[in-house]
Amino acid sequence: METFKVYNKKAHMIIFAGYILGLLVICIRLAYLMIFRADYYGEEAIKVQERERTIKAARGLIVDRNGTVLGDNKTVCTVSVVHNQIKEPEKVIEMLHKELGISEDELTDKVLKLSLREKIKSNVDKEVGDRIRSYDLDGVKVDEDYKRYYPYGSLASKVIGFTGADNQGIIGLEVEYEKYLSGDAGKILTVTDARGIELEGVAESRIEPVNGDTLVTTIDVNIQKYATQAAEKVLETKQANYVSIIVMNPNNGEIYAMVNVPEFDLNDPYTLIAPNKKEKTEDKKEDKVAEDQETASQQDLLNKMWRNNCINDTYEPGSTFKIVTATAALEEGLVSLETPFHCPGYCIVDDRRIRCHKVNGHGSEDFLHATMNSCNPVFVSVGLSVGKENYYKYMDRLGILEKTGVDVPGEAGTIVHKIEDVGNVELATMSFGQSFQITPLQLLRTASAIINGGNLVTPHFASAIQDYEGNIKETLTYETEVGVISKETSDTMRYIMGMVVSEGGGTKGAVEGYSIGGKTATSEKLPRGNGKYISSFIGFAPVEDSQVIAICIIDEPVGIYYGGTIAAPVIQELYDNILPYLNIKTIE
Repeated sequence: METFKVYNKKAHMIIFAGYILGLLVICIRLAYLMIFRADYYGEEAIKVQERERTIKAARGLIVDRNGTVLGDNKTVCTVSVVHNQIKEPEKVIEMLHKELGISEDELTDKVLKLSLREKIKSNVDKEVGDRIRSYDLDGVKVDEDYKRYYPYGSLASKVIGFTGADNQGIIGLEVEYEKYLSGDAGKILTVTDARGIELEGVAESRIEPVNGDTLVTTIDVNIQKYATQAAEKVLETKQANYVSIIVMNPNNGEIYAMVNVPEFDLNDPYTLIAPNKKEKTEDKKEDKVAEDQETASQQDLLNKMWRNNCINDTYEPGSTFKIVTATAALEEGLVSLETPFHCPGYCIVDDRRIRCHKVNGHGSEDFLHATMNSCNPVFVSVGLSVGKENYYKYMDRLGILEKTGVDVPGEAGTIVHKIEDVGNVELATMSFGQSFQITPLQLLRTASAIINGGNLVTPHFASAIQDYEGNIKETLTYETEVGVISKETSDTMRYIMGMVVSEGGGTKGAVEGYSIGGKTATSEKLPRGNGKYISSFIGFAPVEDSQVIAICIIDEPVGIYYGGTIAAPVIQELYDNILPYLNIKTIE
């Protein structure tokens, strides 16, 4: 019995010690929570008592070089419901069905859903949002919001880009300059009880949004319009797949216009545009384009529609690239304007017979006239004399082997042989613009360096960042590599290209009253012999002091396809409109 009492006493002591220890642990825990975690749990308590609604910031504007708005904002509303605050669900469902056109079944699911906040519809017109607000039904929230709006619709669509439902940039300048354009969202804080019901008499608190900054671009709306009109005209008449035009200042890389027709509607970017050209099979019983659209995924088709052919796609430049071969040969002192050549209509390189576009040949001609005639055999001879090491050296200097650094996403790089894989045939074909691929913008940048005195500029669209009131916050600068070729070579090349337009193959690019230089090209697409071509023309003005340069690319024109015949007139028409606008001096 004594032993039992001793054990019983010890058991009570153990239990008591356990209680004391547990109480001590609780006290320590409480002290930790109240002292060291007070701020955290205070914030959590506020979160329970406050319901937060986001106020979107107004996205920064996108404007052209003259301040014309290209990307704007339209006030819209987001309608939502708070379940715990709804007193008359039937009336709420009836009203939202009437104003928003949403089915009563869908509204019933959302209105009766046990959630803190249920979004009914976003991007609601402000007029409709104001009407919904006027019903003054408990639990229905109408918050003003912003939707991106593009005043010019499809103008420069593949450059400007568009935003998604969250107002974030998707493609183009909208995504490239997201950090400037987006702004900082604000908040509306509503005090509620533990059940999530708003407390009467307690005012909402607001954290105001900060609007995004304005992006000032180098685009000129008027030049973009002229270029678009010229591109659409030849797209229709030649039933081409697409037509691209770039207009740029060759001295600083400012891009005045970039066209890729057909363009899409920036205010409706998810609606596919109809293909411009219907390709038929040989028996003409099947529409290949329709078949492709049926089998391809919707997203693939959208991505294709959004592609900027000037930047995202590469092509074989053809004879426009002869200006690079000529520049390299002049720099190396291998030719002069008077250097004599002979063209029999073809040349033999190893086991390859390379023909001239003039079947009977040009006969005896000097280097100047060989360029004016765009004579392949002469340029093969010149390219081989330059040699692959020097040829790649000048391609590197002139920016061919690197991306341009243009300030829109998705720029493609050059597709070219490794120098160790280049033999005589490869070098021969490269000398007149075949067997490698570049982007139109790369070629325009290279041509700019050739005519501007030898400076390799960085093509770009953005020039400055402004605050929402129009004050400049940041002026954007871009790298220029000076002296990639000599001024003497640049002067000579301007003269040669001026002769191409005044007396050679580019006469259809001439503009009355102005001195124009340029180079034509007609590139046969792979595989050779398929009858598909890319026609192009590069033109600049004035020859003596170049202030503007442009390129036109026509993909798979139907019928006559020579660049000098169909692409040069596009630039001629464009320049006829914009040279006076740019105050380019006329011939005295």
